[in-house]
Amino acid sequence: MAGAEARLGEDGVALWLTDWKVEISGAWVPRRVLALVGGQMAGRLDFLVHPDGQAVSVWGLEVEPEFQRRNLSSVMMDALYAAHPAAWIDHGGRTPDGVRWWDRYTDPAPERNVHNRPPAEWAQYFDALQVAAQRTKNAYQNKLFGLDGHRTAEYRYGERLEQEALEWAPAFREPAVHGPDPAVQELHGGLQVVLPPRLHRLVHDGRRDGGERAELMLDHIGHGNLPHDAGWNTTRHAAFEDMAHLQLFDPEPAEEVTHVAFRVRLPSGQDVPRHDLRATWLTYINSPGIEVELTGMSWRSPQKPWVTHEADFAPPLDAAIEPERWNNVSPRYTARFDPGGELLPGQGPRRTDAGHPFAGRESEIAAVAARLKQSVHQRAIALTSPPTMREVFEGLPVHQEDPSQQQNPSWQQGLRHR
Repeated sequence: MAGAEARLGEDGVALWLTDWKVEISGAWVPRRVLALVGGQMAGRLDFLVHPDGQAVSVWGLEVEPEFQRRNLSSVMMDALYAAHPAAWIDHGGRTPDGVRWWDRYTDPAPERNVHNRPPAEWAQYFDALQVAAQRTKNAYQNKLFGLDGHRTAEYRYGERLEQEALEWAPAFREPAVHGPDPAVQELHGGLQVVLPPRLHRLVHDGRRDGGERAELMLDHIGHGNLPHDAGWNTTRHAAFEDMAHLQLFDPEPAEEVTHVAFRVRLPSGQDVPRHDLRATWLTYINSPGIEVELTGMSWRSPQKPWVTHEADFAPPLDAAIEPERWNNVSPRYTARFDPGGELLPGQGPRRTDAGHPFAGRESEIAAVAARLKQSVHQRAIALTSPPTMREVFEGLPVHQEDPSQQQNPSWQQGLRHR
């Protein structure tokens, strides 16, 4: 990355490698390199990463008009190579602006560019026919604009590759999606909220108890207002990244905004609501008002993202993900919350009652207890010291006869007749 940065100049550029929420199916993880100049979004490089981290597919590279001609595209691409130093990279088909940029760009690792290597090496990650089509498109663009396009580096450049692509196309395997399981995992979702000035100062005052501040903020947001359109992530970090994206791309960001991350789990025994699964997150489909246990909250100001406030709820608070449409709301939701997500009159905040951990398992527990009791008794017997011989003889029963009825033994009779 040093080569591209050396030509950039002192522009106060920051790069941010982050998650990227995009509605695509499959197990590839969307990622993004963002270029910021003076805190303003100047460019982005969107790409997908294979679940094993050994392949990257470039989706788009864009620089805002006012920041073009400053080498930002090359800086972001160098950052991608540095972030995935051993992965195959498919740059895809290019636009006219893209082929002009690529002609000027110095590829830092041409040996990892799938356009430069035979399909036998990378066909398990990329569709060979699709790559062949991309190369054909790029070759046409290069010829149209009179560009070289690094043709000497490309694998068998200019030759007919259809037969080889057909041969290797079956080697491609789309990886299976192994995303989060809401039935067993805690998930994290984010929300941007503008609090009244006094409440804003209070919830960001680290001298006060975090739990009290979290509940005050939750009262303001509404216990039934956890966002239905949030991406529910496997990590708190990803939830905060979602909020930072919204802040960055907001044309008129609020000055006193607070980014909140909720940590939730589904109550035990509840059916898993319909959801759309991704590699590291999910969204709930057409939420009717989903009951959740709120196990924790974290919040921060985007102006000071290094200061994070948090609170854990043990036991959890009962809350709900808001309905997507009120005409589809569930009766359980309307029994506790109004259309604004506020608690109805007579309904107060309450802790989730997890119930006794052994409820409904009485017979099983009784059987286990009987086995334990028998085992304890057997061990007690095994550990008892064996009795001494005296204790054995003293413990034996003694039969005594009436002396008047007792007959002399024959040997005694023999002695008397001598």
